[in-house]
Amino acid sequence: MKYLLLAENDVQKAFSEHLRKLRQQAKLSRLELAERSTVPAATIKKFELTGQISFRQLLLLWQTLDDLKRLYGLTQQQAQSLTAPQSIEEVLRDGL
Repeated sequence: MKYLLLAENDVQKAFSEHLRKLRQQAKLSRLELAERSTVPAATIKKFELTGQISFRQLLLLWQTLDDLKRLYGLTQQQAQSLTAPQSIEEVLRDGL
């Protein structure tokens, strides 16, 4: 079993890159996305560059560009039976 250590900014950046890619695929400018989502264009720009945004605004963008049910579904999945390592030996053994 391998463990993946993520920092919060890794996840923020992944979300911003995913939504920027979807925006570009939809051939929407930031201004057009702002009009559809009610999230200001300046906030969208900041999000795409830094990954920082409020949770409410993230949901508005996700709802506009992707299926909000998909994101919600992540909260409904059963927790996997992964347990955190109890020692450094377990981390090293599992090939971090």
